[in-house]
Amino acid sequence: MTHAIEAEGLRKRFGTTQALDGVDLLARQGTVLGVLGPNGAGKTTAVKVLATLLRPDSGTARVAGHDVVREPAAVRRLVGLTGQYAAVDEDLTGLQNLVLIGRLLDLDGPAARRRATELLEDFGLTDAAGRRAGTYSGGMRRRLDLAASLVGRPAVVVLDEPTTGLDPAKREDMWDVVRRLVADGSTVLLTTQYLEEADQLADEISVIDSGRVIAHDTPEGLKRRVGGRTLTVRPDDPADLDDVCEVLGEVTGERAARLPRGTAAVPVTDDGALTAAVARFAGRGLAVHELSLHLPTLDEVFTALTGGARAANPENPRNPENPPNPEEVAA
Repeated sequence: MTHAIEAEGLRKRFGTTQALDGVDLLARQGTVLGVLGPNGAGKTTAVKVLATLLRPDSGTARVAGHDVVREPAAVRRLVGLTGQYAAVDEDLTGLQNLVLIGRLLDLDGPAARRRATELLEDFGLTDAAGRRAGTYSGGMRRRLDLAASLVGRPAVVVLDEPTTGLDPAKREDMWDVVRRLVADGSTVLLTTQYLEEADQLADEISVIDSGRVIAHDTPEGLKRRVGGRTLTVRPDDPADLDDVCEVLGEVTGERAARLPRGTAAVPVTDDGALTAAVARFAGRGLAVHELSLHLPTLDEVFTALTGGARAANPENPRNPENPPNPEEVAA
């Protein structure tokens, strides 16, 4: 399978801050690459390089086969970008914003209006199509901004924390949009602070910390790399918790941990522990309310890989990923 995004050894410095320190990224065509990392880790800088908004100090990057430094115009024709903050014209209506984008992309008037109407419906903005964007709520402006990046049906869609500010229902609507994009053949690069979002959408995940990629794998691969499976049991009767812990210890040879809500958990190395535990519980007449065998969550993976590091506020003007006057690549 060909790669829609290929970046190797990307480096970018802002003053004394090394925002990118040899970043490698690969996104297979027709898939979602999730990019995770604490605030200030380098995610947005990498996005800006791939979208031709920043020139790397060194390294190479190709999008849909085009070099981002030598062929920026070709890259821009193929990429749809949604940044961290909505960038719509608040003096225009929702419909006018999208029609304007369509006309700038060389769609004729009727085609631009059809595409705008289609996207307004997809993003639940049809009723507000004739209102000025300045009257929209923050979440509505965000959805309009996302729609604007899709007017040209881009082959590669770069979404930098696209669901920030959306309520859970609208966030799930956006997930459906991403799934439809991939089903139609687009490639999506998604940076996100919502680990559930990466788990739901990403085919592969790159974890960036301090300007470096520190891990790359599928979501399941990352979970298996960071930790084994855990067998968790909650007895019907809380008074049976001691007996449950004893059974888990006999089956696994490990000491079971007591968790909140009258639950016990123990690490396991194979699926046989689950079957053995069920048989032991039945043999001893222990009724179980909950029983599960699961991998670590992506939250646990993220914490293990990054040491739980999270910068404070992504809107901090001193954040080196959002310098006040970034170097721009000439068209």
